[in-house]
Amino acid sequence: MSRRMVLAMLAAFALLVAACGSDSDESDSADTETEAEATDDTAAEDTATDDTAAETEDDAAGDDSAEDTGDEGDAAPAAGAVDIDAVLAADLDNCAEAPSGEPIRVGMAMDFGEVSGFADIPGSEAVTHLADLVNCTGGVNGSPVEVRVSDIQGDPEVTASVTQELLDFGSHFLIGPPFADFGQPVLQVTGGQVPVFFAASTEPSLPNVAANSFLVSFDDTAQATAAAEFALERGFTRAVTFSSPGPYFGYNPQVFTQVFEAGRGQVISDQTYTPVDQVDFSAQVNELTDMLEGNEVVYSAMLAFQVTALRGQFEGQGLDSLTYLGTDAFEATGILAETPESTEGIYHTTHAFAEPGGRIETLLNSYEATTGEALESGTFAGLYADALFLGIQAINDCACTDPAEIGTAVAGISGFNGFTGEMSYAGTNGIPNKPVSIHQLVGGEDTLVVNWEL
Repeated sequence: MSRRMVLAMLAAFALLVAACGSDSDESDSADTETEAEATDDTAAEDTATDDTAAETEDDAAGDDSAEDTGDEGDAAPAAGAVDIDAVLAADLDNCAEAPSGEPIRVGMAMDFGEVSGFADIPGSEAVTHLADLVNCTGGVNGSPVEVRVSDIQGDPEVTASVTQELLDFGSHFLIGPPFADFGQPVLQVTGGQVPVFFAASTEPSLPNVAANSFLVSFDDTAQATAAAEFALERGFTRAVTFSSPGPYFGYNPQVFTQVFEAGRGQVISDQTYTPVDQVDFSAQVNELTDMLEGNEVVYSAMLAFQVTALRGQFEGQGLDSLTYLGTDAFEATGILAETPESTEGIYHTTHAFAEPGGRIETLLNSYEATTGEALESGTFAGLYADALFLGIQAINDCACTDPAEIGTAVAGISGFNGFTGEMSYAGTNGIPNKPVSIHQLVGGEDTLVVNWEL
């Protein structure tokens, strides 16, 4: 993860502390638009200037899509499962005949600034690349996939206007930004007309089948529940939590406590702290020293460098046998850990494990081989890849191109096997049933412990 991504991640989590956004510096963000036109099995790409929107389009025509309003064409794609592995194996230098059907359009309302860039930048790059691969294999039942990426610039008003532009583009489904501050304006504009996938969000307030709004990840309720059940299964009966009032930093410890105590565990103390900024925990450590037996699990949604700072201060008091368990924030900021020794043994919940030879690793390798650059944040990129293929799967399932019908089909998806695990929406309110990946740092390496099924 680059330093730019690290700084973006810090700002992103700072946004969660403040109820409505951040005054992040957008000077480095770009409203980029990339247009790719598939012709004679090759792709040509135009990249706009740093201050313009990026848009990816594969300009082939066909028989089953919607212009602007998303109205159905004369025919619809045939039903069938998407062969993700065949897409990943595509050779862009040796493509099948270019798809000529009416295009399937995907709109991405992304934040490329220091609020959501840690996920939206690699996510949009992954989706754009995968669309090229899909088109290289003949498209979706003969229809090319066109992706338009527009930067919301960390501004709710810009978010609303960008969303309208993506609807005018004729998007069959949208992929939205991670946080509710910008996700809600997207939903206000779409008004349930078009399905929206929030790829990197764990915010429980965003999904709603009635509004055609879907998470691609598990939500915070699921990851905190998995953490508590995992701790109980490992034999822990005592816990300490660190929390800050509000979403994420407060909500995850709250759910953990409820589940842990329902399983006959005891949370002996909840300590408050300041997310992102605080690294001096001496007051909390001093208060806890006489209360702890050394066999407790310490649970929080802290960023990685805060967890390691807290651990060092506990160990300074002789409490070196505590176990630490964190959330997906830990992986996203794990680059800030000073040494492998400082993270050794720490557990955390996250979205997937990039196993050797698996789809995430294959995507990363394919992207780098094509562009000459590494795709940052592989786990998060996998979530955006899943959003793309979930939309395509729904189109196949309903054999339709009307966005409202596509949304209904998404709500009925069951057993979809993507980049970040098997997921199902059937019987949920837009939050997929999927495993929570629990990892542990061992010898400086992030290792998979278990994919926890709820």
